Amino acid sequence: MIRRLLKDPLVTFLFFGALLFVLTDWVSDEDEAYQIQVTPAEVQRLSDQWSLQMRRPPNEQELDGLVAAFVKEEIYYREALKLNLDANDTIVRRRLVQKLTFLTEDIATAEAAAVQVLQDFYSDQLEQYKEPAKFSFAHRYFSSDRRDNSQDMAVQALTDQTLKSDPFMLQKEYAQRSQRDVGNLFGRDFAEKLVQLTTSNEWQGPLKSAYGWHAVKILNITPARVQPFNEVIEKVKVDWQQAQRRVANETYFANLKAKYSISYPEQSAATSTGAN
Repeated sequence: MIRRLLKDPLVTFLFFGALLFVLTDWVSDEDEAYQIQVTPAEVQRLSDQWSLQMRRPPNEQELDGLVAAFVKEEIYYREALKLNLDANDTIVRRRLVQKLTFLTEDIATAEAAAVQVLQDFYSDQLEQYKEPAKFSFAHRYFSSDRRDNSQDMAVQALTDQTLKSDPFMLQKEYAQRSQRDVGNLFGRDFAEKLVQLTTSNEWQGPLKSAYGWHAVKILNITPARVQPFNEVIEKVKVDWQQAQRRVANETYFANLKAKYSISYPEQSAATSTGAN
């Protein structure tokens, strides 16, 4: 029966036709897997990235190099996937998580916020836009390294204008510096005592810094203030976007996690701390 069927020209034609179809489809898939099409859009993307980094468009030779590098990267990428090199790779895992996070953030901030939305956000976050008090002051410095009596000399300098102070590596006068700025320059204790002083033509103190002792004259104090909305609108936009991204990520993850059943080892860190 089988021999008779094999001798039938119609059966033979259908058999080899089907075989040819399977082989053609298989070869087609193989060929497609080894085809790389560099589109005009891809070339433009490479050119735009170069322009953004180098502050000028690439010349013809540079653009050819960018395209060649893209083709090389694409070939290596495909071969790495064939070898399953992306499996169980911590760096790849983190990069994929990062890309998914960026995608969520981009969707959340795709549309620009209306002015009223920004104003409401600003009103809810006023403390964030508070400008600290700023101090303008002069000082006379007496080094603890050069003198055993530097504190006594600083006390004397409060009333003796002729007393010669020591050279100071930084400035003798400072304008519009916040408490944090002063702390970064002279130390936290010095800054905390400085902000307790008042504007005066008299020398005050003395105050101890990380360098020695200082007689201080407060020239001006600019009180703390909340910056008006129109002054900080660009910062408000950035802050609003960051807040939207954070909320979007938290919401997206919560929705994803609800789909999963998660089992933890007994007495694990995850269960004992109530990890999310």
